[in-house]
Amino acid sequence: METRSIVRGVHLSADKGRLVANLIRGRPVAQALNILTFTQKKAAGIIKKCLESAIANAEHNDSADIDELIVKTVLVEQGATLKRFSARAKGRGNRISRPTCHIFMTVGD
Repeated sequence: METRSIVRGVHLSADKGRLVANLIRGRPVAQALNILTFTQKKAAGIIKKCLESAIANAEHNDSADIDELIVKTVLVEQGATLKRFSARAKGRGNRISRPTCHIFMTVGD
């Protein structure tokens, strides 16, 4: 049995999200939560909320035992990029791209 949780449109680079996702892939849920709690990255808090959502989905929808759950897959895919402009000298403008990402997480036993 597998349960999914999806977070879309997170204001975070996909590469920065993948660094944190690689830390918890394949680990038990309790250990993954512990790792995310003490990781000092912006992505850790966002992925932790996604993991907690997946745990709640598994408990409520599939009546799974939380102690036996394992993080099966964590995918951090690139989302839409927000394009912004910053004023520069002599009336010019520089383009600023603000990337977003989508997080797909699957937990199972």
